[in-house]
Amino acid sequence: MRTCVIFNPTAKGDKARKFRRHLGEIGADAVLKQTRGVDDARQLATEAVREGFETIVAAGGDGTLNEVLNGIGDAPDGFKRARLGVLPLGTVNVFARELEIPRTLRLAWETIRQGRETIIDLPRVEFAVKEGRASRYFAQLAGAGLDARAIELLNWPLKKRIGPLAYVVAGLSALMQPQSRITVNAGTQSATGELVLIGNGRLYGGQFEIFPEADLRNGRLEVCVFPKVDWLTLARCATGLLWHRKLPLSAARNFQATVFTLTCPTAAALEADGELIGHLPATFSIQKAVLRVIVP
Repeated sequence: MRTCVIFNPTAKGDKARKFRRHLGEIGADAVLKQTRGVDDARQLATEAVREGFETIVAAGGDGTLNEVLNGIGDAPDGFKRARLGVLPLGTVNVFARELEIPRTLRLAWETIRQGRETIIDLPRVEFAVKEGRASRYFAQLAGAGLDARAIELLNWPLKKRIGPLAYVVAGLSALMQPQSRITVNAGTQSATGELVLIGNGRLYGGQFEIFPEADLRNGRLEVCVFPKVDWLTLARCATGLLWHRKLPLSAARNFQATVFTLTCPTAAALEADGELIGHLPATFSIQKAVLRVIVP
């Protein structure tokens, strides 16, 4: 199968440096396409589908993966014509962890070369932007409230220097601000809280199993609503997750849904796969067995 690898040539960090050292080896088996700006990976992925590439590899973090995923979807019958490969070069790489894709470059590339694939569900969200409304697919997770506000406040130069700790700094800044009140309406079920997380898979923020009942192939999304977020609630949740326990029942409510809305009196921020994409109101849905992904 023809393979196209989409990557950011200016990416920093050990994984990115190792990737550049292996460009010759990878380039012998695939066509390399370099990004040059925001959303460039999305456009390159669409072009790759139209050019007949059957495997399109996102070499980067969850944000790059999300762009490539949406680029495949932008092409006519894109998800039927091409499958997704992942070279995890980012800070957290949640989706790669979910699929147990090797975190070492050589083993991850060998996984892609072997070409074993699985088919998973594909979530989609419609949301508010300055120009009106937009929509986007996501692979692993989405969030509104404290989570998205932290990403909105994230210091990107700091992230390049200290990695995941930059998210902690941004989260603490967001926690000191007034919180939004977000209502989830899923037909027979509804809930209101200051933080809403939506999961396709089990993991959030790396190794944290926020959605233990999640299944990438069950046709449903996991919804986790925190009625209130404060220092005490987050400390209790963090302690439990570090010890691989479920979230305290008093801290969050979990349920499953296929279609649901998020509304808020204010234009609360919305993120998908760790990238700020827009604001509420938003409508979530999921398509069963759509995305072909290469796995070990």
